[in-house]
Amino acid sequence: MRRTLVLLLVVAVIAVGAIFWSRHNKGTTPTTLASTTTTVPPVAPLTGLPDPAGQALTRPALTVKVENTPEALPQWGIDRADVVYEEIVNGGITRLAAIFNSQAPAKVGPVRSVRPTDTFVVWPLGGIFAYSGGAPYAVESISKAPVKLVDETSAGAAMYRDPNRQAPSNLYASAGALFQLKGTPTPPRALFTYRHDTLGAGTTVVHHFTVEFPSIYPVTWTWNTTNLSWDRTLFGQPIVTGTGVRVSPKNVVVMFVNYFNGVGAFTSYTNLLGTGQVEVFSDGHMVRGTWSRAAKTDVVHYHTVGGKVLAMEPGQTWVELLNIGARVPIS
Repeated sequence: MRRTLVLLLVVAVIAVGAIFWSRHNKGTTPTTLASTTTTVPPVAPLTGLPDPAGQALTRPALTVKVENTPEALPQWGIDRADVVYEEIVNGGITRLAAIFNSQAPAKVGPVRSVRPTDTFVVWPLGGIFAYSGGAPYAVESISKAPVKLVDETSAGAAMYRDPNRQAPSNLYASAGALFQLKGTPTPPRALFTYRHDTLGAGTTVVHHFTVEFPSIYPVTWTWNTTNLSWDRTLFGQPIVTGTGVRVSPKNVVVMFVNYFNGVGAFTSYTNLLGTGQVEVFSDGHMVRGTWSRAAKTDVVHYHTVGGKVLAMEPGQTWVELLNIGARVPIS
């Protein structure tokens, strides 16, 4: 009998406690242990930078061909590209392939035509390839790459002509509108390995250097000690975009490559396959090494002379496709 009374008393206490807790803790759940979690922000694959909103992981790569002549200035959007390739095309002029993923500027250009080298640039990335058009041999080349092709005819409102500029240097694209056209894979593969320390031993301190492209196209890069990036100078003038931003990437990669059919020829191109020499400029230093790529589906691999992976500073990277035998004077 006593045991029964004790049990009834315990049940009553528990019931009263439950009623008290429910009246004073409405909308809450009792917990016994506090837990903490650490969330690592996503990283944009083509820059190695944190991407807190995760936008880069929801988009493919978008490659836009951009004119690089004096008539094209000021260029738009190239300061916000993740990666920019600079290549020699017919006539010895240079042209850009600006690759976007983490950012989507409203205006990019002037947009110009495709070249066969672009096929080898975009093959491991996929995504969207935007261009104005091109010669049949060049269009046939890019049509074999795993990209969604968007030219002026098929772009709709994603490309437009600026009536205040003279053709052909007046075609521009909206990166945001082009991203709406979708593409695969999403997100793209990383093109580089990134580091979070200095380049280390075996490097040379560099204040500025010149990539000696043909004719009037040698480009000078100067180390900006404030922004810790490389300021771009071309045609004897600082390159500033249409939004007033100085072009100044974190890394400049000079790949020495073979241009088939001759530098500046009408059908000239480089296939970016095989091996070659490379000079990487990052963190105010230069380190020499080698580049290699076995198949067009592979990304290019960069190594030091000693065989270690040559990693980049997180941020924008420019890749200069310089012909073998050209010079890169440094100071």
